[in-house]
Amino acid sequence: MEATGNSQWFIELVEDLGHAIWIGDAAQIRASYVRKQKTDKRDAAHILKLLLEGRFPRLWTPDREQRDLRQLVLHQDKLVLLRSRVKNELQHLSLNKGMQRKRTLWRQAGQHLLRELPLKPWAACWREDLLGLLAMLDQQIGKLDRAEQQAAEENPQSKLLMTQPGVGPNTALAFVLTLGDVKRFPRGKQVASYLGLIPREENSGGRQKLGAITKQGNRMLRSLLVEAAQNAVRYDPQFRREYLHRCHQKPKAVAKVAAARKLARTTLLDAALAEAVSRDRSHREQLGAGPGRRKLDRRC
Repeated sequence: MEATGNSQWFIELVEDLGHAIWIGDAAQIRASYVRKQKTDKRDAAHILKLLLEGRFPRLWTPDREQRDLRQLVLHQDKLVLLRSRVKNELQHLSLNKGMQRKRTLWRQAGQHLLRELPLKPWAACWREDLLGLLAMLDQQIGKLDRAEQQAAEENPQSKLLMTQPGVGPNTALAFVLTLGDVKRFPRGKQVASYLGLIPREENSGGRQKLGAITKQGNRMLRSLLVEAAQNAVRYDPQFRREYLHRCHQKPKAVAKVAAARKLARTTLLDAALAEAVSRDRSHREQLGAGPGRRKLDRRC
């Protein structure tokens, strides 16, 4: 079947019945069909033709446990976005009253000053509602952060990724759950392309034109990698040197994206590949030393 939204119930139903289901890239399937007429019958016949010819663009799909952990990461990310909107509204209220506290507004002293601002009745009601939402979101996000920390510690790959300065449990867990089996990426450039961190390119007739990044990947993971890269610049001397060198030649936003691309291509991918290779090696060693198998005597 083609990749489509709100079809998870059908996929799980087919899997429960004992069948294997392949999810295909809808864009590539449509691009390989030249006719302008689009009907369900024609689409089904075209998918069958691609399967018989071995050209079906199959996508990697996570298992049920990974899908559930993805919901944890997405839930936490959505709540963080909501909390940012609530904080922006509170900053707006304080700025309209001539109080500019920036980050210190969220400390105990800043909260006390915010509550004492002289506001009209409906503006005061809006402030109280926002403060109530902020307290509720802080509590829920704290619970999800603890769950993500536990899940990242239990996953060997994400635990290894957290050894990189600037990478926390949220970024490490999202990286592992989004990429899945890292051995399907032979090179780091393919990871950057998969995440949409490479520039648009128009190369024809000896003329090459590069534009902004494609953004054809997971938007949440891209934003997490950019945040992790900014933290890595603070705590990793090598990342900091390369980032400052790019800032002298490119705008700061371009340097941030380049740091995120380097973080995904080199550090995180190499760590994930090393963990996967060591896990496969230990699995082969267990099979070789298991019952019913004899090791060859090198002395013979």
